[in-house]
Amino acid sequence: MSRPHGYLPALRTYPQRTCVFFHAHPDDEALLTAGTMARLAAEGHRVVLVVATAGELGLATRGPADRPLGEVRMEELHASAQALGCARVVLLGHEDSGLSGDRGFARVPVEEAAEQLASVLRQESADLLTSYDPAGGYGHPDHVQVHRVGRRAASLAGTPVVLEATVDRGLLRRALRLVSLVHRFPAEFDVRRFDTAYTPSEEITHRVRVGRYAAAKRAGMAAHVTQTTGGDSVRTLAALLRLPQAVFRLALGTEWYVRRDLPPGLRLRHPLDAWPPLAEDARPPIQEDARPPDPEDVRPPIPESDVPGT
Repeated sequence: MSRPHGYLPALRTYPQRTCVFFHAHPDDEALLTAGTMARLAAEGHRVVLVVATAGELGLATRGPADRPLGEVRMEELHASAQALGCARVVLLGHEDSGLSGDRGFARVPVEEAAEQLASVLRQESADLLTSYDPAGGYGHPDHVQVHRVGRRAASLAGTPVVLEATVDRGLLRRALRLVSLVHRFPAEFDVRRFDTAYTPSEEITHRVRVGRYAAAKRAGMAAHVTQTTGGDSVRTLAALLRLPQAVFRLALGTEWYVRRDLPPGLRLRHPLDAWPPLAEDARPPIQEDARPPDPEDVRPPIPESDVPGT
């Protein structure tokens, strides 16, 4: 198991778990769950990254020297996984659906794709699986399919905990309103589409603080070079990588999840909080008022010199 970039020893411990992170395309892991992955890896847990497609229909239409884009993006994925401390990377091998969703992974029967993922979960004796919220975040067909496939695969494999990676919709909409005061969005960018994107604040159960792992998260993002260009406007990755380290840590210091077997609106801070009692682990769920101090509250910021490109 490799250590994440900018490795810092953990301040709290849980029994070692195997955590499988399921994503649609290379770079999705860097944007949505990279800090959580680096945090779990630093704490000694086994982190496995599974992607459904190679992202060959991404906006960067060609890879360097005209190599197939999917091939290049898989190399970038492995570099990102190394930066985040992943022990294994798995490609399910489906075709990228693109935004139309009339082909590829989005059209694969859920049962077929779920059995593929369930096979990985069984091999790993996975304790935790992450997928996406029912909206698929901003609605990409492959992201919606990740939700469906992940939910079914966990059921097939008997994986006890499923976390839906998401974004706090309320915070996102407020941020967009603030940005619109100083930046003119392109004409094709409709902020109203975020009215139903991701997850309402009141449904989120986990707000995982990952600021300590900003260096690893930034390195994971920086690995996806092909996704910093392409299209008619500034790409999300490129814009985020331009942020000063202090702003990057503040803006991207929390990652959000929903666990559907828990009451909505909890404010848990660690992906392994409120672990369900199992036969070999009969510990009661962690109560919010009895939770030990979160490392994010006591650990100083990562020095800017630890971050590549700053």
